[in-house]
Amino acid sequence: MRPRSLAVPGLPLLLFVLSAPSAAGTRVSLDGPWQFRIDHDGTGERSGWARTVPADVETVDVPHTWGVGRHAEHEGIAWYWRVVRVPPSLIGHPLELHFGATFYEARVFVNGTLVGEHEGGHTAWRMDVTRALGRGGVIAVELDNRPGLSTIPGWAMRLKDTGSVWYDWWHYGGIVRDVALVAQERVAIRRQEIRPKVDAEAATVVDRVFLERLQPGGGLEVRAEAYDPGGRPLALARQQVEGASGPVTVPLSLPIAQPKLWHFDQPNLYRLVVEVRDAATGGVLDRREDAFGLRTVEIRDRGLWLNGERVRLTGITRHEESTQEGLAETRGTILYDWNDLKNLNVVLTRPVHYPQHPDVLDYADRDGVLLVPEIPMWQFSEEQMKDPKVLALAKRMMQEMIEQAGNHPSVLGWSVCNESATSTAGGRAYVEAMVDHVKALDPGRFVSYADDGLAYLTDPALDANQYTDFIMMNQYFGSWAGPAQDLAPALERVGRMFPDKMVVISEFGLAGPFAPDAQQADVMRTRIMKDQLAEFARHDFVAGAVFWCYQDYKSHRNLWPGETSGYVNMGLVDQDRQRQPSYEAWKEETSPARLAFDWTRSGYYAPPTGFKVTVARRPPTELPSYDLRGYRLEWQARDHDGTVLARGARDLPTIGVPVEVDGSWPATRSREIRVALRVLRPTGFVAAERTERWWEPRSGGLSPEEAATKGLATPRP
Repeated sequence: MRPRSLAVPGLPLLLFVLSAPSAAGTRVSLDGPWQFRIDHDGTGERSGWARTVPADVETVDVPHTWGVGRHAEHEGIAWYWRVVRVPPSLIGHPLELHFGATFYEARVFVNGTLVGEHEGGHTAWRMDVTRALGRGGVIAVELDNRPGLSTIPGWAMRLKDTGSVWYDWWHYGGIVRDVALVAQERVAIRRQEIRPKVDAEAATVVDRVFLERLQPGGGLEVRAEAYDPGGRPLALARQQVEGASGPVTVPLSLPIAQPKLWHFDQPNLYRLVVEVRDAATGGVLDRREDAFGLRTVEIRDRGLWLNGERVRLTGITRHEESTQEGLAETRGTILYDWNDLKNLNVVLTRPVHYPQHPDVLDYADRDGVLLVPEIPMWQFSEEQMKDPKVLALAKRMMQEMIEQAGNHPSVLGWSVCNESATSTAGGRAYVEAMVDHVKALDPGRFVSYADDGLAYLTDPALDANQYTDFIMMNQYFGSWAGPAQDLAPALERVGRMFPDKMVVISEFGLAGPFAPDAQQADVMRTRIMKDQLAEFARHDFVAGAVFWCYQDYKSHRNLWPGETSGYVNMGLVDQDRQRQPSYEAWKEETSPARLAFDWTRSGYYAPPTGFKVTVARRPPTELPSYDLRGYRLEWQARDHDGTVLARGARDLPTIGVPVEVDGSWPATRSREIRVALRVLRPTGFVAAERTERWWEPRSGGLSPEEAATKGLATPRP
């Protein structure tokens, strides 16, 4: 049942109205109104803010960040408060407080007692509040968004000689994702680890269910049931569990016959529902549901193979932020941006420098995007990478990210850092340790990192990519890295130094300050995009290319001269999602389909009565390149008044081999005919579109505007 709010003078009070405990753990949202105050001098705890709410607070809606609005420049501590009352029906049950993410360093107090701490801004965490909360009281959250030498993200000390060591995005302090109070039964399902094994005819889902007994009790039964993409039950596994309180890991295995494979164009999703029941009564104590996909991903012959097909892919990065919401994005903003990315033909991305919102991961599963998530270790020096505290924190962040995102079929691999000192002894040791750590947590996936030093490398033995599964290469020839013409020899050199490695270009693009103004910067950006995509394609070991960046984003770095905070001009859209000319250029350059069009007509002066269009995939020598499976061609013809002459659609076979499609309409005396064509992916997104125009040929086949410029008349029929 939904909680009901009870107004109390001075503070919002949340009263949970539940007639009885539910059969499994009960989750009650704490999103919505909280009290908030900046702690300018860091004395809030000494002033008693952990127990009581001070004066001069403001009401904010959580998820929330102070990184937008009047506190946007605040670097330091801020506090949030919420008053709750636990109803009698939940007293005696284990109670936990769950945070989706808090940026950056958090301490949580309940009625003045410190109940939990967490460092890191992008992963979920929880704490037990049963004893401290009792029948209710004040929840106080202290947050600190300041970077340091050993925070992640932290000071980018590889840049210390520049005088600016800020990392290249905004420090959005706050409770930036959902919050909930969870009332558990005597056992909780903490997570499940789904690791499918797939072959041509069948699949086996190997599941490990991680339980925690919170209170003593009798025997348990763990049940896992798999459902196919249509929602039909497929397989059931059970296991009895005995034992005392504490963590328990339950292994289960379920066979899947005739698997429907996950692909970015056919994102088939299965579901695995796990329940833990009282073995004596059959009552459900907790329940969890996760989506999963069945697919094979291989790196061989220096290429990427998805379900047995060699593919070459393109995509775009995106920062999690908007001008109104900052990092505390709503689901609507996430959906809008990712729909736009899909219409920009994004099927692969290293999404950005930090773990992603659960809605992003769900979207990538459902709508087809391969991801390489990363922890936010950006431009770290060798000294930082050698710091045991940094390594320990990086390992914990990576473990949290993998445990929370590891079931998603969209995840291709993991990235352990970005543009750091990985060609030093300390950097190599860090990468080797992190690769071993990731492989122990998720042995079936690939590991890499984003390397911006490859263009200058002379000895591959000095580079940490000797430990990775594939290379991610950041390069900005035409701006930071040097002349644009140096890209080709740099790629050839990388290919020679790492003759067995696949390469993904993990960043390329252009920052605005390399041009006199934003308009000219976008012209340069478009030229770099076109030229470099063509150059990448010439090297068959380049399996993918990811453009930086979807939108202009807020930062202290890479700004126009004289600015110390603002928006980095690198996007295909600006910070308000207004499209630049480069947006359409990228969309055209990365379409996986090619359309060759011809009119059909009875004579030179006769208006067309139809067309023939050939739909082809890009060949393997281009980027992107993959078979088009389950695509659809839609077309519509209109006359000079805009009246529809005819429309049609055709489901296309697998392309492979080019396919020819005809369209026709009754004879017409119209002096203009327009045919709009769209090729749609199976997911409904536009993969290619084109509009063809025929004009009355008495003016030499020119449009009226072109004829007028040449002094020719276009007679009416």
